[in-house]
Amino acid sequence: MKISRWTLVWLFVVGLLISIEVGIVTGRINPFDVVTFFFIMVSALVVIAVLAIIGATFVGIYISHRILAARDFTPFEQEMLKMSEEVKRLSERVAEVAKVLGTNPGPKH
Repeated sequence: MKISRWTLVWLFVVGLLISIEVGIVTGRINPFDVVTFFFIMVSALVVIAVLAIIGATFVGIYISHRILAARDFTPFEQEMLKMSEEVKRLSERVAEVAKVLGTNPGPKH
């Protein structure tokens, strides 16, 4: 099994967050130090921002799917259905004209 780059990146991020948490619990990292607090806040904001973007994307996909699934057909699909019916109607008329003229209209679809 091959591990992708994105899996490695996420494993690194999760490992970093776990190591920070373990460091705080064991007392090796002082979260009340100004520099350490700044780096912890920046890393937390980056992780939260990335997760928020991913979550918003999936929520947007879900909402747009629900909106479009509730409708019958999109306007484009309705136009394609109308054009399909018109092509069938015109094909039937060509077949009638060919029958009157006594020629072969070609294969029927």
